[in-house]
Amino acid sequence: MSATKRKRRGDLEVQARKPKKSRKDNGKPAKQAAVTNEMEEEDRDRIPGPVCKGKWKNKERILIFSSRGINFRTRHLMQDLRMLMPHSKADTKMDRKDKLFVINEVCEMKNCNKCIYFEAKKKQDLYMWLSNSPHGPSAKFLVQNIHTLAELKMTGNCLKGSRPLLSFDPAFDEFPHYALLKELLIQIFSTPRYHPRSQPFVDHVFTFTILDNRIWFRNFQIIEEDAALVEIGPRFVLNLIKIFQGSFGGPTLYENPHYQSPNMHRRIIRSITAAKYREKQQVKDVQKLRKKEPKTIVPHDPTADVFVIPAEEKPVEIQWVKPEPKVDLTARKRRIYKRHRKLQQKMNRGNAK
Repeated sequence: MSATKRKRRGDLEVQARKPKKSRKDNGKPAKQAAVTNEMEEEDRDRIPGPVCKGKWKNKERILIFSSRGINFRTRHLMQDLRMLMPHSKADTKMDRKDKLFVINEVCEMKNCNKCIYFEAKKKQDLYMWLSNSPHGPSAKFLVQNIHTLAELKMTGNCLKGSRPLLSFDPAFDEFPHYALLKELLIQIFSTPRYHPRSQPFVDHVFTFTILDNRIWFRNFQIIEEDAALVEIGPRFVLNLIKIFQGSFGGPTLYENPHYQSPNMHRRIIRSITAAKYREKQQVKDVQKLRKKEPKTIVPHDPTADVFVIPAEEKPVEIQWVKPEPKVDLTARKRRIYKRHRKLQQKMNRGNAK
């Protein structure tokens, strides 16, 4: 069918007019075909760019904030995580008097569905909460061996906002509680694809390794030449305490039997040092008692001197002449120097007159 068009003021359909061909345009199709062929050849040889247009579907947003009373090291660690995770959001510090269930409301106001919350206690112990808000599950960790980016000064580097690879230890698939933590860590630390604040590059990797019943976090740069790894930082160790069914509470799904609280750890160290001190005091007391005890006199054994060879007796010499006194060389030198000084003083006085 021929193309038709409708008039603006009426409902009648009028057949569209075809453009007239002139004599000048008769040779153009051959030239246009040659140009299109050249463009196609250039497109084949051209390397496609890294940026591909796509739709942002995974709307994961992470809220990273802390309670009051954290130290400078925790604050720097929090800033490093925000810098490495472009899909994260920040919030003001939460008061320690507030209950943890308030965090679910804060996440709802910030339009976040995951949360990393740092809880400080006694200004020396740091706890980390990883939660899926508001339905759960959530996990509580004790954070140990914290080293920030500014402190490490590693040679590795990566583009700010780039998407990381996640590497997990094979032990994460052996136990059910580690499998649950693996899924939670994947949803929190993986940057969504086509996120507006992310870069379309993969140049670093987050590693989660299980050793000594703890999770060790490391961040490495991937070098393009030989795919070698160079550490960037930060680094920290997560000691699992409990896994809860809800967000920041609820029934306990798993409790770590190997966990030892920091208070108990410090108490054991103090008891060990006290035991050492008590042991030293007991040794000193025993030594004093031994000194006060009377010494037992052993009777002389007449057979003890049977095999003793007596020494040769020297003739007794009586000295009739008084021995010469020993010459003290140091005193003699002092006297000579004293005379010399007196002579120089007299000479100086005579010259002055």
